[in-house]
Amino acid sequence: MSFPPFLCFLLILFTFFSPQPIYGNNELQALMDLKASLDPENALLISWTVSGDPCDGSFEGVACNEKGQVANISLQGKRLSGKLSPAIAGLSHLTGLYLHYNSLYGEIPREISSLIELTDLYLNVNNLSGEIPPELGNMSSLQVLQLCYNQFSGSIPNQLGTLKKLNVLALQSNQLTGAIPASLGELGVLMRVDLSSNHLFGSIPSKLADAPLLEVLDIRSNKLSGNVPLALKRLVGGFQYENNPGLCGVGFPSLKVCTSLDRSNPNRPEPYGGGASGLSTRDIPETANLNLNCSGNGCAKSSKTSQASVVVGVIVVTVIASAIGVLTFTHYRRRQQKLGGGLDMCDSRLSTDQAKEVNRKNGSPLVSLEYSSGWDPLAEGRRYGGVSQEILQSYRFNLEEVESATQYFADKNRLAKSNFSTTYRGTLRDGSLVAVTRLTKISCKSEEAEFLRGLNILTSLRHENLVRLRGFCCSKSRGECFLVYDFVPRGNLLHYLDVKEDDARALEWSTRVSIINGTAKGIEYLHGCKVNKPALVHQNICAENVLLDQRFKPLLSNSGLHKLLTNDIVFSALKASAAMGYLAPEYSTTGRFTERSDIYAFGVLSFQILSGKRKFTSTMRGAAELCKLHDLMDANLRGRFSESEAAKVAKIALLCTHECPEERPTMETIVRELGNLAIFS
Repeated sequence: MSFPPFLCFLLILFTFFSPQPIYGNNELQALMDLKASLDPENALLISWTVSGDPCDGSFEGVACNEKGQVANISLQGKRLSGKLSPAIAGLSHLTGLYLHYNSLYGEIPREISSLIELTDLYLNVNNLSGEIPPELGNMSSLQVLQLCYNQFSGSIPNQLGTLKKLNVLALQSNQLTGAIPASLGELGVLMRVDLSSNHLFGSIPSKLADAPLLEVLDIRSNKLSGNVPLALKRLVGGFQYENNPGLCGVGFPSLKVCTSLDRSNPNRPEPYGGGASGLSTRDIPETANLNLNCSGNGCAKSSKTSQASVVVGVIVVTVIASAIGVLTFTHYRRRQQKLGGGLDMCDSRLSTDQAKEVNRKNGSPLVSLEYSSGWDPLAEGRRYGGVSQEILQSYRFNLEEVESATQYFADKNRLAKSNFSTTYRGTLRDGSLVAVTRLTKISCKSEEAEFLRGLNILTSLRHENLVRLRGFCCSKSRGECFLVYDFVPRGNLLHYLDVKEDDARALEWSTRVSIINGTAKGIEYLHGCKVNKPALVHQNICAENVLLDQRFKPLLSNSGLHKLLTNDIVFSALKASAAMGYLAPEYSTTGRFTERSDIYAFGVLSFQILSGKRKFTSTMRGAAELCKLHDLMDANLRGRFSESEAAKVAKIALLCTHECPEERPTMETIVRELGNLAIFS
């Protein structure tokens, strides 16, 4: 049976323009192909469905820009065990791809290089292998390239030197060989480079050392040799070079002085820096991009056949693109009709350009393009009286940094948990250790202006006996806020109380006095009124909030935290304080915290340190009143303490825990008295 030509034409039109389950949306097709490759068992990405809409929030880890285009895929730490599909190239508007902390294997598909809008590529901590595709050099918008902790081999592509917007290059802990490309020195905004724990050889390119914004260069544990450029001295601790026996130079600790052999070794490949070279091709690193003067016809072929192929290819692509254009326009009109109402209600969505402008700390990405409405105290453009926007921005982290640092809040990194927060150990991109306190929205003040003022106070606190706040991050879609502090290695004082006899954790006398003195100084600072810092009552002085650094210097934690928390949460924390004896007796009648209540808690803390006991009892005060020091002091000291110093500290603790607040000394007086002890003179 045959059809008239006109009916055939209508049939073709109907076939092309009728709604298709997958192929009507190129991005949906790409996502489904990507899912099949990343999650071959279909066990983890079950929310990615053929009938779904990637931009309505139903696709886990997928976010779209204001034009309804897929702009972000965040699937870090999802236990994915497949491969990265070439289909990723179909997401042409992607700006962020975060697949780190998974178990992906195989090679990076070269097709990924077509994502010219991509700014952040995170494939670190997987099982990826093969060579790093030179085509990555075509990704002109790339700012962060994280490929560390994989099994990549071969050399570092010279083409990475064309990534003019690159801030961070992390290739550590792979199996890379060859030399460091001198072309990396041409990257004007490059700030951090980590090439450690590979098999790189040759010398450090002087051009890289001269990179204008370079802050960190880590080349530890390679096979590098030769003279270290003097320009790297400006990085101070940011330049890490240990475990490269062949390196030499002047002005770098642990490096030998260079000899004439170090300066000119014909068998050592040097990173190519352009210009005339007497090196044979075997001595030139694979990453060098040379125009060789070849003899014969092998090197400079420009055949008419290849030119013809290009012309034919262009014609074919043009025809196909025209057809696709018609189909895309029709589909776009239908999609706009379908989503028009939804887009009108999403004025709070960020465009990818807007998202990239949000405080990018050291090239760090803004992973979470969070579009849901609701609690967002750090939203762009907010202005509240008395709050310094510049300061808030300078302390601002983003969600990906916090997640990545804590390995997505892994249980193994959990340091502490309370009824309103959980604290995790983390490692930032620069290798520094941090403690991340995770607060839920329901624990925080609901009035955003009040919450911001609380953050402003936290940023104003700077003292050697306070734990330093590094920054913070608020996620409105998760309904959480994260406070990032310096990590304090020896934990809290509570771990050093109630220890058994001969336990190595038993503190020496000088250490105990130092802890009492340092804690007093921290509280004195809080109570004082300084420029840009109001007088502040801690409200929760206790052994758990006294952290000890490597040298047992005390650091008060959670200072000012009550300024962020709801009154109910603050009140619930009192139960633990009361049980341990820290709560001043007048609180039961006044219901208010004052500087005097902090001083009472400090007195209790001092008794704990003297006695080595967690629980404060009235017998401790009794022993201090009767000067029965040996009834008060910790038996683990075995009598090895200064009785005069112990008597003075006990007297101070006794005064601090006086029932009448007016009889308690001020912190200024306490610090002065403690400073008169012989050990501190």
